[in-house]
Amino acid sequence: MDIEQKKLRLLELLHRFSFEEKEVTLASGQKSNFYVDCRKTILQAQGHYLVGNIFAQLINSEFPDAKAVGGVVLGAAPIASATSLISYSNPEISSLDAFYLRKEAKGHGNKKLMEGNIAADTPVVIVEDVVTTGGSTIKALKTALNENLKVLGVIALVDREENAGAAKISQQTRFISLFTKTDFFNFAK
Repeated sequence: MDIEQKKLRLLELLHRFSFEEKEVTLASGQKSNFYVDCRKTILQAQGHYLVGNIFAQLINSEFPDAKAVGGVVLGAAPIASATSLISYSNPEISSLDAFYLRKEAKGHGNKKLMEGNIAADTPVVIVEDVVTTGGSTIKALKTALNENLKVLGVIALVDREENAGAAKISQQTRFISLFTKTDFFNFAK
């Protein structure tokens, strides 16, 4: 299965298990007429494999200098782990270590905002499950920069195409999304 077939299969799974047309209140407090809970797909064996494979290949082609991949807790952490695993198991792709970025520091232990063993100045890519306003992604970018990581870009699984989230992230670093709101609404047609 080539990458385009994998992307189509992943979109099928996301549409089937993660996408709902309904009125919801988003984390930003704003209302929307659809919801995408990517974890319902990412945490299935096939979804985990597809996400890891697609992201690893995309990072390899678009950010070839990357040495690590970081995901925002909770939604993007499985993307980072799946990407790291696939990158290690595929000899045609450079191996990527994984790390997680917290939205808030732990209240105990070392009170870290970043989990993982990534050295300063390491070139990294940050992954995100869904982008709406871009707020959590920009916060993760700042955390990574405060940890002295060299952020090459951000890859999102889904860009909701709302509230200029992608544009706000693009002002900070290079931004790529696999799918958009339009892909979901056009999928069944």
